[in-house]
Amino acid sequence: MELDAFFSKLNEIETDEALTDFCRKNLLHGTPFVFSSNDGDYYEFRKKIGDHFNIPFYEIYITGSAKIGFSPFKGKLFDYDSDIDVALVSPSLFDKMMHDICDYQMQFRKNRGAVSERELRKYHEFLEYVAIGWIRPDKLPVSFEMRNIKDQWFEFFRSISNGKSEVGNYIVTAGVFKSYDHLERYTLSGLKSLSYRKKVGKRNGPTN
Repeated sequence: MELDAFFSKLNEIETDEALTDFCRKNLLHGTPFVFSSNDGDYYEFRKKIGDHFNIPFYEIYITGSAKIGFSPFKGKLFDYDSDIDVALVSPSLFDKMMHDICDYQMQFRKNRGAVSERELRKYHEFLEYVAIGWIRPDKLPVSFEMRNIKDQWFEFFRSISNGKSEVGNYIVTAGVFKSYDHLERYTLSGLKSLSYRKKVGKRNGPTN
């Protein structure tokens, strides 16, 4: 689907049920744009990530512009400056990472003074995402043992970026969702906001 067709169909949607179906069909389901019709490479890419984290390949999703060929939020086509956004939808991995983060929280309670204000703000941002079922390692502090967890995470995704995996010459970034429901609700929330802004803008229109 092209960008204009995407917005045209989005503007026609009038019910929450129809918007949910649109979200599932276009933003979550199917082979991503970056792999076009090459399902085999898509499988190998997902399997590579799944094997590393010891989770099934089918818990790996590609989202964002790499999924649909453009970013409706930025109004920008997918190109070589785009990232590959990966969602690991795994209750087991989410719980494992939260177990390690719990240890960090225990240290944090005892040594709050060792954390800078900047790190503290970042940690609070991280916890806001956790509250909606999404672990974003880029928001993790580097204090205490979090540096090791963060470094290992990004080291792996660098190892499959920039021509080092089936996805091609792109930077691969990733986060972990607690469940498919959390991924869908987050994606749908963004789509609802986009739909609302577009419809408000269309109603207001140019004034001259």
